[in-house]
Amino acid sequence: MRQIARREDIRDLILDAVDVLLGNYGYKKMAMDDVAREVGIGKGTIYLHFPGKEELVLAHIDRIAERVVAQLLEIAASTESPERRLAKMLAARVLLRFDSVARYSQNLSDLLASVRAPLLARREAHFDKEAAIVEDVLREAARTGALDCPDPQATSRVLIQSTNSLLPFNLSVQELGRREEVEAQVTRIADLLMKGLLPCPSRPASWTR
Repeated sequence: MRQIARREDIRDLILDAVDVLLGNYGYKKMAMDDVAREVGIGKGTIYLHFPGKEELVLAHIDRIAERVVAQLLEIAASTESPERRLAKMLAARVLLRFDSVARYSQNLSDLLASVRAPLLARREAHFDKEAAIVEDVLREAARTGALDCPDPQATSRVLIQSTNSLLPFNLSVQELGRREEVEAQVTRIADLLMKGLLPCPSRPASWTR
């Protein structure tokens, strides 16, 4: 028990346990004792890193969001065309979150209803970070003429909001089991959004009719 508590990755081990328990029992039934037992540490060790159950769950969501940001930064730094990078980024922000909670037995919004207010505030902060990365790619594309985007900041928010409906908070338990359908939907949305940003000469003639 002491060896586990002293591990450098103890914080991640605790959040891994939260992930398992949320999937199995949900927020209300999950207790700090359960988390300690799952990790194999004393409950007091958890309180050294997290003040309580609410912060534990919020930190779990934060960790997922941090992984999304890391993935978006990696895609943004690639050498692909701006429209391909942006389309991949929009798909990644949905699918990475989807894969993180796909095995949960409840809709994520219902599962975390008890922490809804602080969770919504955290989500907005997460979306702001993602929009900033999208905005950087849009500014690059506008500067080179690859995309027609006179207002990258506003456009980045629109792109984020356009794919938010497919995030796990808005999906039913049944939809969480249909990854291929979610992937197909977000891919279609992303492709349509990118086509709308292409400079006019690049658009098919039928679009101007």
